[in-house]
Amino acid sequence: MRLHTLKLSLVAFITALPALVFAHAGHEHTSSFMTGFLHPMGGFDHLLAMFAVGLWAATLGGRAVLTVPMAFVATMLIGGGLAVAGMAVPFIEQGILLSVIVMGALLVGAARFPAIICAAIAGVFALFHGAAHGLEMPLNANGMEYAAGFALATIALHLVGLGFGQVFTRLQTPMISRLVGSIIAIAGVVMSFA
Repeated sequence: MRLHTLKLSLVAFITALPALVFAHAGHEHTSSFMTGFLHPMGGFDHLLAMFAVGLWAATLGGRAVLTVPMAFVATMLIGGGLAVAGMAVPFIEQGILLSVIVMGALLVGAARFPAIICAAIAGVFALFHGAAHGLEMPLNANGMEYAAGFALATIALHLVGLGFGQVFTRLQTPMISRLVGSIIAIAGVVMSFA
């Protein structure tokens, strides 16, 4: 059982590693897909929120393991589409920072709601993340490729969170999820004053 847990953690880490290596400036000439993929990886607020969504889904278990991340990705794509279409989504930066703080707080409090409520919470915050991605899409980017890139990056970050959550669950150490949640929430508060 521990070998399976170790493999799961390794897969989660390897999934995120290539994107983290490229998550800095200087890749302006990459493809539309890669530009979209790198966008969530380049912002600490995006990284924390998307990791937290996966970790929270893992702690919830059951249907939430799929519905919470899927709701996030689907609503994020809608938010990106709204921004690209020129529709204003108010308070984008505040919504993103609030997502980091609230997702961290949900982990700290080991909050458990019906899966549909959890998916709705994730979806509300995803709208802000998607709008940010859409607003920052380069003018010369192919919109579909760009969206596929940031959606795949988000899924990868959710998988990393899910992987860590599965490890914490198997090791029967739910306190670690709460500790990680407190770090995420505090980071969100700090970023809101920066």
